[in-house]
Amino acid sequence: MSNLVNLRKELKSLANLEKAKILQGFFKTGKGQYGEGDVFLGIVVPIQRIVAKKHLDLSFEDLQKLMDSKIHEERLVALMILVLRYKITDSKDKFKIFKFYMKNYKNINNWDLVDLSAPNIVGNYLLDKKRDILYEFVNSSNLWKKRIAILSTFTFIRKNQFEDTLKISETLLDDKHDLIHKAVGWMLREVGKRNLKVEEDFLKKHYKNMPRTMLRYAIEKFEEKKRKAYLNGEI
Repeated sequence: MSNLVNLRKELKSLANLEKAKILQGFFKTGKGQYGEGDVFLGIVVPIQRIVAKKHLDLSFEDLQKLMDSKIHEERLVALMILVLRYKITDSKDKFKIFKFYMKNYKNINNWDLVDLSAPNIVGNYLLDKKRDILYEFVNSSNLWKKRIAILSTFTFIRKNQFEDTLKISETLLDDKHDLIHKAVGWMLREVGKRNLKVEEDFLKKHYKNMPRTMLRYAIEKFEEKKRKAYLNGEI
């Protein structure tokens, strides 16, 4: 049986103070920034994956303690464990993981935490179910709820289901946060990789009014002439 004390000891033994300083800047942990107060140990993601694989049988009680931690890597490892467990468990436990995840949205509070987990848990769980919860999340004032909503649709995109991505993107067109602009643009680009016409139909309707960063992300893979035409409002 995995032990929370051992997991935490292992993470602390892997800490790298120099790397932690870099990550604290990269993930905007300063006062007033989106990651304010987040604490880093300075452990790279591949190493965290190795740690997570050793502790797949951690109890939900211990996972909750990790999710409540101020230490970024503790929350990320908890999410990695949930993602790995979700892949190998039955539908009853999948539901438990999904519920636990949604209850913990306040602790999934940086973009890497959302991006690693939302498609693999929320998106996967909702593939064959009603998706109302995503619309509740996207209409929230909480940045991370909104990012979870749009990133969860990545799983649908991979199945050539684009409707929810487009609806949620439309809801987020007036959002003020750069992290939402990037996420929406990225998901639109992923739609375009699978069906360029669907992406372009959406862009032609909205590109003149969408945030510049969102547009840049959405058209990143377009050939240069077309990209410039979008940026110059000439489509």
